[in-house]
Order: sequence, then C-alpha cells, then structure tokens
Amino acid sequence: MAKATSGTKATGGVRQAEGGGAEPVLLSGGNPQIAKGTGDAPVQAYIAAMPGWKRDVGRQLDALIAEAVPDLRKAVKWNSPLYGANVGDEPQTWFLSYHCFDRYVKVAFHRGAQLQPMPPVGSKQKDVRYFHIHEDETIDEDQFVDWVKQASVLPGERM
Repeated sequence: MAKATSGTKATGGVRQAEGGGAEPVLLSGGNPQIAKGTGDAPVQAYIAAMPGWKRDVGRQLDALIAEAVPDLRKAVKWNSPLYGANVGDEPQTWFLSYHCFDRYVKVAFHRGAQLQPMPPVGSKQKDVRYFHIHEDETIDEDQFVDWVKQASVLPGERM
C-alpha cells in the first residue's frame, strides 16, 4: 500500500488532503486504489486518480473502447478497470482491463492470443496478451480499436 505523504492522512483507500478534499491512495507502481464497483462512475474515478501522464492515457483508452463497442459494460475490480460486451449468454465476462505500473500502463486483452495480429507482449497465461503504453508513446489508434473490436466478440473472461 502506498504511504501517506506529509499533509495527508490515509483512510480506507482515500487520503484526506490538507484542504479537506479526498484523493485516492496510489498503490505500488502508481496504480490507484479504487473501490470495487460496476458502471462508468468507478472507471471514471480510476481514470481521474491515474497519476500524471497516465491519466491522459486512461482517458484515451476509455474513449476508444467506448467508441468501438456499442454495448459496453464497465467495472472496477482489483484496482483495475474492466471492459465487457454482452456476447451470447456470458453477460458477466470481460475482454480487456488495464493497470498502472511505474513506467507504463499495461493493457490486458484476456483472449489476446486469438487476436490478429496478436498484441506484442506475451503472458504466463496462454490466452492473455498485453499492450504496454509508455510515456511519450503514441497509441496506434486504428490498431488498438481493431484489437478492441475483435476482443469484444470473443468469449470473455469470468472475473
């Protein structure tokens, strides 16, 4: 768990800033600690709490995913935004999530090994593939949206 800095007091995943406002605790790697929840609101809270340049990446990812998938579902679990689509009889499955690390944002395609071309970073899990976004890198939006569209129609991961 991230340490409270001077002028703040950690309280249940939220720090009380000196001015009385609350700011989320950042876990290792700068990943925001956001309460579990479904819908757009917890995802937007997560994005708003992403530190520095990662916040703009989160906004961009969220906008691209929302534009690409008409029946999009969102949630935050395990301090990561999850995105799902209503495919068949699997309404509680997820095709994508992301997470902040010190030097990059890790986008996980839960059935990424089935995408063409596959996202570039492998995983210990045979079906999962990752896409890392580092500071000052531009996202190939066309490729990312293509991956999102492909992933959204595959069977998702139950989480």
